[in-house]
Amino acid sequence: MNKTLGLALAIALAGTGCATLEPRLPEAQPQIPQSWPVPENGITPSATAVGEVGWRDVLVDPRLERVVAQALENNRDLRVAMLNVERARAQYRIQRAERVPAVGANVSMERTGGDAPTTDSFTASAGLASFELDLFGRVRNLSEAALQQYFAQEENRRAAQISLISTVANAWMALAADQSLLAIAEDTLRAQEASLRLTERRHELGAVSGLVLAQAQTQVETARADQARYRGQVEQDRHALDLLAGSPVPAGDLPQGFDDGLVAMTALPGGVPSDLLLRRPDIQASEHALRSANANIGAARAAFFPSIKLTGAAGSMSGEFSSLFDGGTRFWRFAPQISIPIFQGGALKANLGVATANRDIALANYEKAIQTGFREVADAISLSRTLADQRAAAERLLTAAQRAEQLSKARYDAGYDSYLTLLDAQRTRYAAQQGLVAARLAEQANRMTLYSAMGGGWDGGTATPTP
Repeated sequence: MNKTLGLALAIALAGTGCATLEPRLPEAQPQIPQSWPVPENGITPSATAVGEVGWRDVLVDPRLERVVAQALENNRDLRVAMLNVERARAQYRIQRAERVPAVGANVSMERTGGDAPTTDSFTASAGLASFELDLFGRVRNLSEAALQQYFAQEENRRAAQISLISTVANAWMALAADQSLLAIAEDTLRAQEASLRLTERRHELGAVSGLVLAQAQTQVETARADQARYRGQVEQDRHALDLLAGSPVPAGDLPQGFDDGLVAMTALPGGVPSDLLLRRPDIQASEHALRSANANIGAARAAFFPSIKLTGAAGSMSGEFSSLFDGGTRFWRFAPQISIPIFQGGALKANLGVATANRDIALANYEKAIQTGFREVADAISLSRTLADQRAAAERLLTAAQRAEQLSKARYDAGYDSYLTLLDAQRTRYAAQQGLVAARLAEQANRMTLYSAMGGGWDGGTATPTP
């Protein structure tokens, strides 16, 4: 290759390391407290310990672990999120390729004819295409913007994974709760049917009135309606869980009711500093979007300055293909082009204004993401203690309701109380059973909300993705 073309290539490579016009990244001012408003359980772990806990370490039931693993492998929404990451990676690599010269080879044949004799021309050359010397960092800024967009998509994928794990766990626990409610309705129906048969015999003997018989029939039909309703909810829960898992969940991985020992997730200790919040993937994605928008300002500023593009080639040219590479056929071509913006009708200034506004919008979104995350964590921490108190109260209420039902039945059988008093005691016990299931489900759901709100450890690590 000719020395002139080689020198141009060396200048091009040296020009890619120039400074940029990207402004300093503005500092976010989310204005949130330094610590959470309500400490939980009085335990103060290190931020690193909470942030690096993997999802398998907090999910207690092995059946739920298998369902979550199945969802992570087969869920279509997560698959789309992963493909978005791959697309962003490819777009970054395309943009990054503009920072180095593109060298290619070309072989062409041209035939010219008309009134003049027909002539042939064969050319073989190698050189660089139109390559911009990045004197003011425009190409570098665009590459940086694409890189930050890729990082943002990777964080969005992590956020989708966190959301999927939390949603699967909630759906699995909701299925267990509805199974328990169905079992309670079935047990209540059997008891009410037995009571109805006894009441019918007593009515035939004239021991009870028709009103008592009608009240017993009302209880049976109410329990039968609840049984049908909960059976439908259980089927819907199974369908929802299959959809989240991406394929039918094996029967062995399904819960069998919300018994006393069923726990989906361990309690997350409290006293965590609020700066752990910055590990949340959605907040990380907002930060990368801010950095991308800031880099675009540098590219918009660079457009105000002249740009230099280099085009060059060296090779051989001959009228005969057989003598294309013979002596005396070599040629070289070097065509630098300088473009100086003079009058653009305000387009360059407007483009800079758009880039600046986009950066300010990204900054506001970043601050809002931090504020929203802080509120979600603070709400979940505040509910942790109250939900535990509600569950304990529901357990005591059920114990008292069961005792009251036993005493009421004994007094009714002895003739001291009316059947209406017994019905009221049975309704109270039935509602207390349902309330305890709801309280347990709410406590478990809040634990999953708290852990996902902190954005900790769902991937088992926080390594930066490689573009």
